[in-house]
Amino acid sequence: MKNYKNAIFYSVILAFFGSIMYWVTLEGKHLEVDVIPVHSALGPWSEFLDSMLHNLQHPLAILLIQIIAIVLVARLFGWLFKKIGQPSVIGEIIAGIALGPSLFGAYFPEASAALFPIASLGNLQFLSQIGLILFMFVIGMELDLKVLKNKANEAVIISHASIVIPFALGMVLAYFIYTHFAPTGVGFLSFALFLGIAMSITAFPVLARIVTERGMQKTKLGTVVITAAAADDITAWCILAIVIAIVKAGSFISSLYVIGLAIAYVFIMIKLVRPFLKRVGDLSTTKNSLTKSEVAIFFITLMISAYCTEIIGIHALFGAFMCGAIMPDNSRFRHLIIDKVEDLSITLFLPLFFVYTGLRTQIGLINDAYLWKITGFIILVAVVGKFVGSALAARFIGQNWRDSLTIGALMNTRGLMELVVLNIGFDLGVLTPEVFAMMVIMALVTTFMTGPAIDLINRIFRSKDLPLGQEITELNKYKILFSFGNPERGKKLLRLGNALTKKQVNNASLTGILMGASEDLHFFEENFEQKNLTPIIEESQLLNQKIQTLFKISSDIESDVIEMSNKGDYDLLLMHVGESIYDGTLLGKLLGYTTRIINPDRLIDKFTGKEGLFENSPFDENTRYILTNTKIPVGVFIDKNLENIDNIMIPIFSKEDVFLIEYAQKFIHNNDAQLVVVDVYKHIKNNFTLKELIRSIEQVKPNHITVLENNAINTELLTTQNLMVISLDSWKKLVESRSVWLKNTPSVLIIKP
Repeated sequence: MKNYKNAIFYSVILAFFGSIMYWVTLEGKHLEVDVIPVHSALGPWSEFLDSMLHNLQHPLAILLIQIIAIVLVARLFGWLFKKIGQPSVIGEIIAGIALGPSLFGAYFPEASAALFPIASLGNLQFLSQIGLILFMFVIGMELDLKVLKNKANEAVIISHASIVIPFALGMVLAYFIYTHFAPTGVGFLSFALFLGIAMSITAFPVLARIVTERGMQKTKLGTVVITAAAADDITAWCILAIVIAIVKAGSFISSLYVIGLAIAYVFIMIKLVRPFLKRVGDLSTTKNSLTKSEVAIFFITLMISAYCTEIIGIHALFGAFMCGAIMPDNSRFRHLIIDKVEDLSITLFLPLFFVYTGLRTQIGLINDAYLWKITGFIILVAVVGKFVGSALAARFIGQNWRDSLTIGALMNTRGLMELVVLNIGFDLGVLTPEVFAMMVIMALVTTFMTGPAIDLINRIFRSKDLPLGQEITELNKYKILFSFGNPERGKKLLRLGNALTKKQVNNASLTGILMGASEDLHFFEENFEQKNLTPIIEESQLLNQKIQTLFKISSDIESDVIEMSNKGDYDLLLMHVGESIYDGTLLGKLLGYTTRIINPDRLIDKFTGKEGLFENSPFDENTRYILTNTKIPVGVFIDKNLENIDNIMIPIFSKEDVFLIEYAQKFIHNNDAQLVVVDVYKHIKNNFTLKELIRSIEQVKPNHITVLENNAINTELLTTQNLMVISLDSWKKLVESRSVWLKNTPSVLIIKP
């Protein structure tokens, strides 16, 4: 009755007030004076199309379609380059060049002009600059000044050698090419200083990710090279600020005023602003998250700092970097801030900067052998200065040749930071379009060669030592790998692995790997590995279970888990399942499809028939991807507060489920578990081999296994079980049939054979 009353009230309100509006409209017509009605010569359809065309050409519409195209192309190129072992940032930089006049503009000039009209580039530039300010703020925060203090002795020597040597060689190079390649009206000092600083840059973010993804961050070599890169970053940006001051002032003497203001700015930031921010940060660490007022304080400080350095004349990016560097050194606090800024700046804003750089890079200008010869010479000078200079400095302070050359290869990484410097030089008019294109090519080549150079060095100096965390390789051992992202999940998987191997002390091994996403983790967070692995080790001691633990930071967790599982000679992979954000609604499934464009691996699986697009499954996209590509058995665990593993139910839906009896044997033998096998369609009853297999288990462990038919299953039995072990195919059938089991099941281990 209440619904009828609401409907009547709603209808009366609409009718009454709608009538009032209609009456006011009619009466209002009588108030019009000298209003000339507009009569369009176009028909209704033409008017609509004309309106749509006008909307498409609106600056906001153009900017939005640019962002969509840029993010999609950047993700695609990043994925392609990651597949060939390169940092994804290289692919994103290449994507920027591909969308510029060097490729897209050269072959599709009309489409390029429509997507990137000249009038729209100003909006793209300013938006990308905001992104760079946020990114440099994050880079400043990722520097651990305490590490610099503790490791500064060796690292500073390597760092400064890797700046001074290439800087000097860059100035020598400027001497030889100044006459032919310097812009008109630019003095030799400005040109030489910019070539020097461009040769001296190391890309700290790319280097740090290469180090962590190769598992070097906890080694002495990794610590030295990250510290050297951090010191390089600080020194190079300070030198860049001085160079910008000299270039803008026109001479060294007049630039002293700018340098004096810059020194005053740094003094104020360290002595006045830093203590204030530390006070705010100390108050914030007592809470789980930052308040909006506190976040506003930090962002206002960031913008004021960037504004001050911009008007002083040393560029807004230095102010952003400085603001990040003086942030409170509490790792938890910095992690909170980075989480709020990094994803947006890396995913959205940086690709805009890469494309803006690509739009300015005209590789077609290097159109003869002489210009390519000069480009090759620039690359040679860059590699000799940075690679050789860093390696010799490392060797001088006592590093062996292998580590010295590895340090040289890593310090030679330029990446994004080089593009930032080159864009500043181009904006100041110090670099011509030709030199700008040559230097962009140099940045790409030196960054691209880092991974292959390290692999070649490792091959030449192949060590006989066992790699860290090498797994036991005896063929008679049953080896389980369990992958987890936090200690609580890791402990549950450890208990499952223990229940399968407890009594096979010398015949089984368990390896737990803590996986972290490189874009989410703070590289220098204190004791992160220890804090997250200690609970797992303590749990293993309580269970009296020997385990190996590993920690890996990855830019593609699912692919690394797949590779480790397939190449590690394991017998079983255990992992948790998440809930897919795409299932449950038609829109969600359509969005799930669109994510395959963002993540091409999923798209490839779809085209090759490995994965059903609208498959009715509780699995998230990442779990599906792992299940599709692993070559070993996988156990996917759905936790419903699993505490004990004493009572286990195994349903047999088809003859293919017979492999589950092997797991039944392991649970009974190792954990003395009570097993209930549910013969859903009487496959056991009608199969002599299966009956004999179960009888053999009963002979070894009497009263530990019970076979029931499907009609004997009820809610009471399900609630007495701790765990249900089921095959992947049978689980899909349960989901598709929306079985009543699903509402009452205990924790579930879904096994793909």
